[in-house]
Amino acid sequence: MSSFNKGIAKVVVTLKWDPSPFGTAASDLDIVAATYGADDPYGSPVYLVHFGSRSPDGTITLNRDSKTGQGFGTDEQMTLELDRLADRYGRVVLGVAIQQRDGRKEFGDIQSADLRILEGYTELARHDFASVSHATAATVAEFVRDAAGSWGLRELLRGFDADPEEFARLMGGQHS
Repeated sequence: MSSFNKGIAKVVVTLKWDPSPFGTAASDLDIVAATYGADDPYGSPVYLVHFGSRSPDGTITLNRDSKTGQGFGTDEQMTLELDRLADRYGRVVLGVAIQQRDGRKEFGDIQSADLRILEGYTELARHDFASVSHATAATVAEFVRDAAGSWGLRELLRGFDADPEEFARLMGGQHS
């Protein structure tokens, strides 16, 4: 029996937050995507996409990067063209890390943080980070390819007390 459900093809991840109060250090949040091989979905990531980078094949791109949260609309935006990812990739984990260069900041210190995962006009997931307010980084979702090659989404809000570099090593670990 065949199915018309082709899974998730292309998503846009948006992140916004309010600028820091006057006189305090700017808040810099970054969307991070880690791509894992189908043969080792919980091993080391094959590659990471974050500020200043994109996937080698152009299927995952950070379209917008803010260092302050200033401006209208979204501050960060990442596009994931899952339907174009090669079969050798089986899992993509999404996360958000707070840069710590100007002193320690946690999600509870960031005003109005809001992350959305959209497929077209359909909102697949949304997070405000309230349940991980003491974390400095968090995973938000994972996309997993099934045996038929279709991509599915699993929300995965999990906080970490880690700087961005350490978070990149930890974010794709196996957890329930």
